[in-house]
Amino acid sequence: MPWKLTVRTGPRLERSSYGELDQALDALEGRGRQLANNAAHDPVDVRVRRFEPVQQVAARIELAGPERLLPSIRGGVDVRGDGSIEPFVGRVRRQIVEQRQGESAYQAVQRALTARAQARST
Repeated sequence: MPWKLTVRTGPRLERSSYGELDQALDALEGRGRQLANNAAHDPVDVRVRRFEPVQQVAARIELAGPERLLPSIRGGVDVRGDGSIEPFVGRVRRQIVEQRQGESAYQAVQRALTARAQARST
């Protein structure tokens, strides 16, 4: 059951595979923390609007699996330009995962993806 981790940072794309969901979630958190520490974007001015760093997605880290061709479980985190993290599930119809009190964004996406994986296996 391979899990694919895709990291999009600007025009760069990195892919890696993991055998277990826990390994993939650990890699997602490690890469997310690294990118969040390096995220420092300036506001972007276009003629009619200004985009603040919190409105910019500096990097997107997506996890997909366990099927290879058409994964049934998708989710990940967006690293914003100010270094904040926003967890999500889905791909085309992305839904923000609400964080519970005292829960990090990585714990929230882990909770959501683990619940989907368990629901899928029963």
